[in-house]
Amino acid sequence: MERIYLDNNATTPLFPEVTNLFIEHLHNNFGNASSLHSFGQKSREILNISRMKIANILNANADEIIFTSSGTESNNLAITGFILNHLENSATCADKPHIITSATEHKAILEVIKKLEKRNMVDVSILPVTSTGIIEEKTVVSAIKDNTILISLMTANNETGTIQDIKNITAAIRAKSKNIAIHTDAVQAFGKINIDVKELGIDMLSISSHKINGPKGVGGLFVRRGCKINPIILGGSHEWNLRAGTENIAGIGAFALAAEITIKNKKNSELRDYLQKRILEEIDNTHLNGDLKHRLSNTLNISFQGIEAAALLTRLDMKGIAVSTGSACSSGSTEPSYTLRAMGVSAINAYSAIRFSLGYQNTKDEIDIVVDSLKEIIRKMY
Repeated sequence: MERIYLDNNATTPLFPEVTNLFIEHLHNNFGNASSLHSFGQKSREILNISRMKIANILNANADEIIFTSSGTESNNLAITGFILNHLENSATCADKPHIITSATEHKAILEVIKKLEKRNMVDVSILPVTSTGIIEEKTVVSAIKDNTILISLMTANNETGTIQDIKNITAAIRAKSKNIAIHTDAVQAFGKINIDVKELGIDMLSISSHKINGPKGVGGLFVRRGCKINPIILGGSHEWNLRAGTENIAGIGAFALAAEITIKNKKNSELRDYLQKRILEEIDNTHLNGDLKHRLSNTLNISFQGIEAAALLTRLDMKGIAVSTGSACSSGSTEPSYTLRAMGVSAINAYSAIRFSLGYQNTKDEIDIVVDSLKEIIRKMY
């Protein structure tokens, strides 16, 4: 049975070159980068080169890149680290610091912020989005208070692919206050759209390796010079004293190579558009979720009205086709996607939503097989 993988927003297969480099580092470059002997210094060289590669892609400085274990850790470090630093160094405790985010953020943002709120450390405003998942500038600006110190808004949504205009949102925020730190979760966007941290005007940005055909267990956080955060993992001076723990040299080196390959070979939206056209035209009672214009080139979220998405996913998997009902971090949940519900999608349609996320390995022939399989399965399910 031919196997077709269309769940690349959950994780991606490694590029062959990345696999080879990863294995080479595991075998030959195993030294601790903090050690002074030649084994350690070889690992330190790989670490430095990889940091520079990621920095160059983001138009950042090398000392602004922190390597972590994942995009989730990067988000945790950005939010919690910034708040801890503020509370530690704030001259006044008259008002709790205020954080702004949106209702469609990844749980690695929402759950962190809600935990800080539950501990009575911050006040929080969670902003609504439009029916296509867009966060409007005026909504962000109107939520700013005198005690607002941090705004975190994702660059591109992991379920719908909707892309936010972070550059213009940041400009609008700066026009109202220059004292607010801005973080963006760019885990799904990195490698798929051009990201220039100086052009965006942001202070912090999270990325991840396994979303761009690199290995799992590696992430990155850009922290602009002058933006102060506290470490949340203690025990060493690694990563500019901001993330203790022996660096994953094999993973970091492979991450940097995957980033270089991805940037050079960004795919257009041709396959996604072909998949969308066939589904919407050939299968009745289907509806696109997300923004038609501002979205990732590889992501398609479709509601199959009257069909339970989990049952459809299972039947597709039996045919060797892998898709998703939403965020991989929410798998197993019996609740409909909170992202789609925040966009005003009905519970029934949210329960029937399937996310197709394409990767470098997918072909038009595979798309034809997927659509034909969908038609056959849905015909039997009705």
